[in-house]
Amino acid sequence: MANDQDNDVGLQNLSDGSSKSPDLAPKEDGQVRSAQELEPVFDVPVRVQAVLGKSTLEVSQLLKLAPGAVIELDRKVGEAIDIYVNNRLVARGEVVLVEDHLGVTMTEIIKLDGGVV
Repeated sequence: MANDQDNDVGLQNLSDGSSKSPDLAPKEDGQVRSAQELEPVFDVPVRVQAVLGKSTLEVSQLLKLAPGAVIELDRKVGEAIDIYVNNRLVARGEVVLVEDHLGVTMTEIIKLDGGVV
């Protein structure tokens, strides 16, 4: 199994030890939460998936694929991709190029009831 440290993503401004932490949603009593309160869960692993699109193939079609084969997906170029965390749709976004790596930027957050923020 590959070393998970190779895939770590830095959480800027959350665990950098600076005295000024970003503000989170206020508590019920009106006090402001800080990212420091999340520190106990910083090491909890989550699975993040960025889904560009889907396609259905029969096994016989799959076996005929060769390097360089093109599979048509159910999305159009430029259409938002789905971002899942632990198999739950949480956002939609766009693919971006950061230096020589692909990344994803979130453009809309999906609320738990299925609406968009």
